[in-house]
Amino acid sequence: MKSSKTLINLARAFAGESQAGLRYQMIAELCKQQGYNTLETELKTIAKNEVAHAKNYYNLLTEQNGTAKNIEICAGYPFEKFTIEDGLKFSMEAEHEEAEKIYPEFAKIAREEGFEDIAKKFELTAKVERKHELTFKFLYENFKNGTLFKNNEPTFWECTECGHVEARKEAWNMCPLCNATQGFVKLKLN
Repeated sequence: MKSSKTLINLARAFAGESQAGLRYQMIAELCKQQGYNTLETELKTIAKNEVAHAKNYYNLLTEQNGTAKNIEICAGYPFEKFTIEDGLKFSMEAEHEEAEKIYPEFAKIAREEGFEDIAKKFELTAKVERKHELTFKFLYENFKNGTLFKNNEPTFWECTECGHVEARKEAWNMCPLCNATQGFVKLKLN
């Protein structure tokens, strides 16, 4: 393991997932500041997933390699200043890259080097990143188009503050029961 590409890829995966988790928390904070509370919750959930991936790769690395004072990696990591819309778009693109290119390549290398269990972890992560990509795509497109709280057919919208549920084509601007703003309406991710 010590001289393998898989060791470097585990370190890169740890670094990338750690940064993604924090980036998504930063976008979530921006959502909170602008009153999009359920969007904040969705982003925090994805951020939590990314941190879990980072922990997994850290544990795999230390289990396979033991303690390492320093592992040098050469990889590019994005630093973007963003609005909510920009952050959602960038996140969708980053998740696509991970799902379609990065993790499949890491899995291929791990398998070639004889680390089948690690290859499977990379492949499973790619599946989750694909799900994240689709979630970010939905959120980005609907946020950009102003349709995050709209549907073509009547749908059940739920207030996450008081639990009020009502079937409508568009979520209310203010909950008729507790007066929570539209940002507290549970998102319909479909």
